Amino acid sequence: MFTTQRIRLRKMTEQDAQVYHSWRNDARVMETTNLHMDLYAPEDTDAFVRTVILGSSSSKSYIIGDADTEKPIGIMSLISIDYKNRNAELIIDIGEPDYWGKGYGQEALQILLHYAFNELNLHRLSLRVFDFNERAIRLYSKIGFKQEGVIKEALFRNGSWHDIIHMGLLQSEYMK
Repeated sequence: MFTTQRIRLRKMTEQDAQVYHSWRNDARVMETTNLHMDLYAPEDTDAFVRTVILGSSSSKSYIIGDADTEKPIGIMSLISIDYKNRNAELIIDIGEPDYWGKGYGQEALQILLHYAFNELNLHRLSLRVFDFNERAIRLYSKIGFKQEGVIKEALFRNGSWHDIIHMGLLQSEYMK
């Protein structure tokens, strides 16, 4: 579908439920991206993939794959797509720790931003990030997202309260 030298994005399918399940149950992956640190049974993940990820008419989900090996390394979604007001929320998880901090997330985001703003003609993208996920905040800021608000002490993780930062990017800002 969408390709760079290092990654290939493709639509998520039911066959991806198993790898998604492994990421969903990996505390290292979910600690920085998921409100609920929980363990899920395989059938719960299958149902979630079928009904929430694939069954939604207001979302588009893509597997991020290593272009050389085709190995799935993460997932990225546009959710709550509002075609009338041309808004969507962006979610990304690099599920394979070996790929963290090497620019794969940035490459995937650049592909999805181009698609969202140039092909879907969205006006605005938003995202949420935990305040302790400094690497993600730096990345989002670097590619143009701006902080729009803070939900104070909305997450209790590792014995402390943390803020959830809301960030947004307008099509006009992206196109500059």
